[in-house]
Amino acid sequence: MGPHFSEQTFDFLEELEHRNNREWFEEHKPVYEIELKARMLAVIESINAGLGEFAPQHLRPPNKAMMRIYRDVRFSHDKTPYKTHLAAFWPRQGLEKTGGAGFFVQVGVQSVMVAGGSWGPGPQQLRAIREYLLEHHRAMRGVLADVSRTGLADPLAGNPLVRAPKGFPADHPAVDLLQNRSWAMTGFLPGAAALGEDFTDLVLKRFRALAPLVDLLNVPLSSVTPLQREAATGRREQGDSTAV
Repeated sequence: MGPHFSEQTFDFLEELEHRNNREWFEEHKPVYEIELKARMLAVIESINAGLGEFAPQHLRPPNKAMMRIYRDVRFSHDKTPYKTHLAAFWPRQGLEKTGGAGFFVQVGVQSVMVAGGSWGPGPQQLRAIREYLLEHHRAMRGVLADVSRTGLADPLAGNPLVRAPKGFPADHPAVDLLQNRSWAMTGFLPGAAALGEDFTDLVLKRFRALAPLVDLLNVPLSSVTPLQREAATGRREQGDSTAV
């Protein structure tokens, strides 16, 4: 019997859809702590045990893997303070601060999303992937085809550009891959799957299928340093040369 969620978990999330305010959340926080947070941490612990068999470099303490339910509303028109789903992320160890590829699960009432790869990589990460594909596009095509054949994830969507990215040859045999701006493959389960005792097995089955994509992406992504990332996003002043 594996850890899973409860009807009370979904009742809380459904109510949160309609009462997304701090007063309601604080009043019902004991339910959140037991039926959402504690259950999510148990699910993550179980997934960690499975990842140890095929992706040990992605193991992460449950409290680090679990994503906050509090929304960042600073730059959003939607000011509701809470997410209406639960989520966790397992990046490659050592690449947490530089946008490494990883595994992701999101649990909602209507569906569960299981994904692997790099979501919306930043400029430095995207360049690193594209430069790697100039020489390794056949390997990438093979991995994408293998994952698709499992039937456990949808084909890569990629949010592609309409033409070759600036600085890359338009006539390169990998141009269709170079146009991609996102590198994650996703699969979906019905929300009710999260209520079953085999829930973590279902997630791990999909993570295992996605592992070759995550591993391949982390080859070029491991070359991006924290300093490069901060410089690309403007988080560090130009004159600050402190090593990271």
